[in-house]
Parts: sequence; C-alpha cells; structure tokens
Amino acid sequence: MFHFDVVAGGTVREVLNGDRAEVLALVSRTYRDHEAGESVNPDSYFLRFPEKPDSRIIALPAYLGGGVRLAGIKWIAGFPRNTEAGLPRASAVLILNDYETGYPIACLEAANISAARTAASAAVAATALRPAGFAGTRVAIVGGGVIARNITDYLAAAGCAPDAYLVHDLHEESGQALVAHLRDTQGRPASFTADLGTALEAETVVFATTAPAPYVTRPFEPGQLVLNISLRDLAPEVVLAADNILDDVDHCLKANTSPHLAEQLTGSREFVTGTLAGVLNGEVTPGGERPVIFSPFGLGVLDLAVGAFVLERARAAGATLAVPDFFGETRRW
Repeated sequence: MFHFDVVAGGTVREVLNGDRAEVLALVSRTYRDHEAGESVNPDSYFLRFPEKPDSRIIALPAYLGGGVRLAGIKWIAGFPRNTEAGLPRASAVLILNDYETGYPIACLEAANISAARTAASAAVAATALRPAGFAGTRVAIVGGGVIARNITDYLAAAGCAPDAYLVHDLHEESGQALVAHLRDTQGRPASFTADLGTALEAETVVFATTAPAPYVTRPFEPGQLVLNISLRDLAPEVVLAADNILDDVDHCLKANTSPHLAEQLTGSREFVTGTLAGVLNGEVTPGGERPVIFSPFGLGVLDLAVGAFVLERARAAGATLAVPDFFGETRRW
C-alpha cells in the first residue's frame, strides 16, 4: 500500500515507443469508457502569469474506472518561449493515486505521456473518420514540433499510409526537421512548403501549432479531414462550415477554442455532429457532404490510461525508481 515509484522520462519513452499499437487501443477504449460514464473528468485548471501571458501551467485531475481504477492529476507547463532557447515547449508530471485509499502510488514524467495520448487520439480519429483509408491522398502537417512528430509516428502505427506528406511551419528549420523524420521513419515522400494555402489543400490537414488565435479563414472542401489538435487555428466560420466531431462537448466548448468561438458566434451547439466515441461506437456518422473537423480538448482520463500502462510495464521490467519511506506516517496511531 505504501509503495511509491518514480518513472523517469527515458523509461516512459521506451515503454511508449515499444508498443504504440497498445497505446492506440488504450486511447480508443478510454474514449468509449468515458462516454459510458466510467470516468470522472473535471474541468482543467489554468495557472497563468501576468508577466508571461503566453505561458501557463495546467492541472488535469481525473478518475478512470473500468480496468484501470486509478485517480490522478497531470501537471503540465506550456512555455512557448522555451523554443527560442532550443528547449521543448512543454514539461509535465503525472501523479497516480490508488482508488481504494487515495494514496499516491507513482510519479511519472508525463510530457511523453501527454504527447503520446494526444498523438494517439489524432490517429484513432483519422482511421475512424477516413474509413476508406489514405491511399491516393496527402497529409499536411501544420506545425513542426514535438506533438507533430508524435502524430506522424502514431498515424503510421495506426496504418495511415498516405501517398505523401506536406509540412508547413513558420520556422522552416523545424518543418524541415519533421520532413527528415518522415523520410527516415516512414520512407514516404515528404516535402516542406512555406505556403500555408498549399498545405490546406491536402486531403487530410493536421494542425499542431501554438497559435493563440484563429488565422485560417477559408472553409475546407467536402471530403477533407481536419485534425484540429491545437484547437485555435480555425476561425469560427470554418468550424460552422463543417461536420464537427469532438472528444467531449462540454470540455471542448471553453477557453476560446475554435469550437467555443463558433458557439459564441451562433449561441448554439447545433453545429456539433457528435463525439469520437459516438463514431467509434457506430452511433455517429458524418454525412459526407461537408468537410469533417475533429477537435480534441484533451482529457485527463487519457493520461491516466496511458500512465497506468507505462507504470505496469516499467514495474514488470524493473525500470521504476522506488522511493523508500516516502510516506512519513503509515499508521494512524
């Protein structure tokens, strides 16, 4: 009961990279469990700084039942200016708590967990929302950072095999790095384009940027799939001109995300087609006459599911760092 482990980032990365197929299955199952009421996923809490308006630290508390039965919280910092010094934008830890006693059982480095669950959700949505597959199509990635790299890895793990990739980033060096990664890891044609409009013409467009406000104002075409992972790139008019699939309606329609702006503009949620779990369960099917946009706010229950998986694998491999006597008192009297 009083065992407490730390799982370092290298171990987390090794576990996740070693079985992306299992992470995809976990994320898909967790969406269904959440839809079925097997979770508690409160609002995220944002810590902001007056002197750093572009930076924030977010707390995502959650509980996941089913086969996991753990509570926990992810504490993730997003400091965009880190990239100017060559540092990753995001850093995070995940605390897991035993459901029976409430005692914390582990602390995991969670930037890798967060990136993996975000990328896996994009890949699960891609396969569900383009069931005919990706042969004969192009995938454009807008934004060339860590999340974008993970998304391309998970798209490949999910069997998404486009004819070519396009990469667009305001920072060409980052975009070219992602192009090289795609060529090295997937052996597929990949090229950089400095023209956003060219990227937006691809059959599938993935947004993985740090944009704080919309800049894409041109609606997409029927047949296009948009993975709106960074949530704030699209003007509300673009959202309203599409079928919209969300991870969780109440969570996604807040914090001035593009879907939230669409709600504010119309005063209604009628533009929401349904949830990804609804699609996975066969209860929601986009009509096909309009483009489809998937917007995931990011659910703490996904971090719990992936974190529990990492902890189990790390413990089995003897790769955790046990902290003896972590708890100061283990008896009431």
